Amino acid sequence: MDVDQIETLSAPERVVARTLPENPPGSLRELLHLAFPLVISAGSLSLMNVIDRIFIARLSVDALAASMPTTMLNWTIISLPFGIAGYTNAFVSQYEGGGRKERVAAAIWQGLFIAGLAGLLLQPLVFFSRQIFGSMGHAPHVAELEAEYFNMLCPVAIPTLLNCVLVCFFTARKRTSIVMWVNLFMACLNACLDPILIFGWKALPGIGIGGAAIATVTSEFVGTVLFSVLLIREARSNGYPFGATCRLDWELFKRNVRYGFPNGIQMLLDVAAFTLFVALIGQLGTLDQAATNLAFTLNSVAFIPMMGMGTAVMTLVGLRVGEGQPALASSTVWKAFALSGGYMLLFAAVYLSVPEIILSPFMHGDEKAQFEAMSPIVITLLKFVAMYTFFDAMAIVFGSAIRGAGDTFFSLLYSVGTGWLLMVAPTFWIIHRGGTLYQCWAAITAAVIVMGLGFLLRFICGRWKTMRVIEPVPIVD
Repeated sequence: MDVDQIETLSAPERVVARTLPENPPGSLRELLHLAFPLVISAGSLSLMNVIDRIFIARLSVDALAASMPTTMLNWTIISLPFGIAGYTNAFVSQYEGGGRKERVAAAIWQGLFIAGLAGLLLQPLVFFSRQIFGSMGHAPHVAELEAEYFNMLCPVAIPTLLNCVLVCFFTARKRTSIVMWVNLFMACLNACLDPILIFGWKALPGIGIGGAAIATVTSEFVGTVLFSVLLIREARSNGYPFGATCRLDWELFKRNVRYGFPNGIQMLLDVAAFTLFVALIGQLGTLDQAATNLAFTLNSVAFIPMMGMGTAVMTLVGLRVGEGQPALASSTVWKAFALSGGYMLLFAAVYLSVPEIILSPFMHGDEKAQFEAMSPIVITLLKFVAMYTFFDAMAIVFGSAIRGAGDTFFSLLYSVGTGWLLMVAPTFWIIHRGGTLYQCWAAITAAVIVMGLGFLLRFICGRWKTMRVIEPVPIVD
């Protein structure tokens, strides 16, 4: 019996049904039941970015070059509150593992307060976009496209942050199929809106690169509405007191910020390092910048779905820690790594064996000569991607595992140190010494390999097994 069927039963029947051993704790079936919809969900979000860039590439090479720095800057400014708000997942998972529904609802509210406030505070950045992109050293016409795209994309921070928290309610309760279907709907809506808004349709004029941003913002807002409606429905049928807990719980709010802040700072500095890497590559020329953007876009097809696996690992580790069963958590993590590592190696084989085929959807722009010149560069860059994908899986799975238990401070220091010391600093030195694009990519490859190995060793050390982020259950006389 699946979760959807269980939820239709009466309360006593649900108790009995949930004791049936369809998905034993720590089993591969439990992991797949939770992770598969999350992988599909993350893959659908990756698909949104890929489809955006397929249509943007049809505008021009300059538009394609502008798309990646803009998207990365947008993620950079969102990343700190996203990391804090998203850490709600660890609280909800551990409270759910302890059977404390009122604290689950309270934790969701604190995350929503953080998300909504942060999303609104980020909007004035549109007034500084031209100065920001103008300072990156990119070609003037590319910088203008970057500013245009950013200004229309910036409002996406509000629904993106809210969705990040709303999803926690479903993932912690292993209702990940809901997350999957909503995200697939968002991706389909975005794919339908892209050509209409970018190129126009009948009497509706095209907006160009800004149309892709409007399609993304619209799809995310629709997702927020759907998640909210579904949360209200499930909360009422399962006894989660969202109405009674709709207030600022200052003690829980502070704890969310305390544990989530290192997670958010890590995400901010990780994304900032990656954004700076992309911005520095732009100083080598528009063709190298466009080739790098395209290589990362193709890499995202493998990488971003594995973020769904990371969320599943964080959720299950949180549940097991909340239940006091770290050994089961460890078993789950190793199973997740076996699946993720195999998945990444499969994509590495694709990047090495059929790069021309996966490049073909992007090679239909009007500037045929420039696209033909860019193709061999991207094929070479995909060889670097193939070298580090397995270690990407290592970093995602083991990093998510220790963060799910509360080991966020080590994760912050190690991830940020690796990214900035092994990727950003060498890239800056290479470019300003007249180095090549491939030397820069060697730096990012080395950084990912070291990051993956470091998180593996930290997990093996086992300190995460004794950590908690929630307060003890109060003793009642």
